[in-house]
Parts: sequence; structure tokens; C-alpha cells
Amino acid sequence: MMFDPIKILEKYSNSQKKALKILLHHGRLVKNKALEIAEHFTLDKIDLKFIEEAAILHDIGIFFVNAPEIGCYGDKPYIAHGYLGREVLEKEGLPKHALAAERHTGMGIHKEEIIIKNLPLPYRDFIPISWEEKILCYADKFYSKNPERKYPELTLKEIEKHLREIGEEKWKLFEEWRKIFEGK
Repeated sequence: MMFDPIKILEKYSNSQKKALKILLHHGRLVKNKALEIAEHFTLDKIDLKFIEEAAILHDIGIFFVNAPEIGCYGDKPYIAHGYLGREVLEKEGLPKHALAAERHTGMGIHKEEIIIKNLPLPYRDFIPISWEEKILCYADKFYSKNPERKYPELTLKEIEKHLREIGEEKWKLFEEWRKIFEGK
């Protein structure tokens, strides 16, 4: 199926020009990082075209959240952007892309974590499963959508701080994936 990911973003941006600009920039950075990782990945064959598309589309749900600092004026909490993105991409006939959008948040979110922390999410697992989803999730951690950042790529210390704030296990998983994806 041929489609233009940017046209899909524009369709759902609801005239939120600032958010669209930030999202396009973020998506391109994530795409480049993910492709760099995927091109050196030797454990399995990776669908590079899917990674390109999914990297651009993975945050489409932000158009429906309340995050004025990045130009989003919806009524949902930011953490909901993954499953909201899934809903949009399923409507567009992109079920594989939809799952990547839903599963990229944090380092994945388990149903038990949703219940224990009382997160405003449906009660199901939001865990990256395919290598493409894992690569996308990992690459996403290197880039903030904060337009005030002078340097877009986050340092490992910044990533570590953020992930440890949401759970020590998130940082441990990131480190495991770093060994797999970057040999470090």
C-alpha cells in the first residue's frame, strides 16, 4: 500500500501548525537514528521502509493531547498519545504502524503498571514486540520534542534520568537494547 506519512500527519494536525512542525522534525530525527541502527542490525531482517514510515507517524496521537508547550491543544493527557495514534492509524488502514505508535511510549508499558500507577490508559500491554518496534522505541528516546532545546539529541545521562524517573526497569531495558543495537 502506497501512502505519504506526511499527508497523514497533515490530515490529523487540526491546524496545529506548531505541533506539526515539531512532530515532523522529531519524526525525521527518530527516522534517521532508527535507520542507522537498523542498517547495522544483524539478528534478523528488518523492514527499513516500515521503519521510515513508522518513525514519521509514531507520535501522530499528540494532536489529541493537551501539551501547549509543543502546540497541542487536545483534551487527553500526553501519555495517551500512543493509543490515540493507534486509533488514527487503524482508521487509515495501517495496523502495523498503529501498533508501533501504541507501543513506543516509555520503553513499553505493561498492563500491571497501568493498573498500579493508575495511568489513564486502556488495560492492556503496550510493549514493543517486533525488532522494528523495539528499534523505533529505542531511537525515540534520543529525541525530545521540546522546541527550546539547543541540541536535539539527548545525552545518555539525560535519557537515564528520564527513564529512571518512570521506572528503574525502563533504564535497565534501554541498556539491554543498547548492547543489542549499538554493541555498547
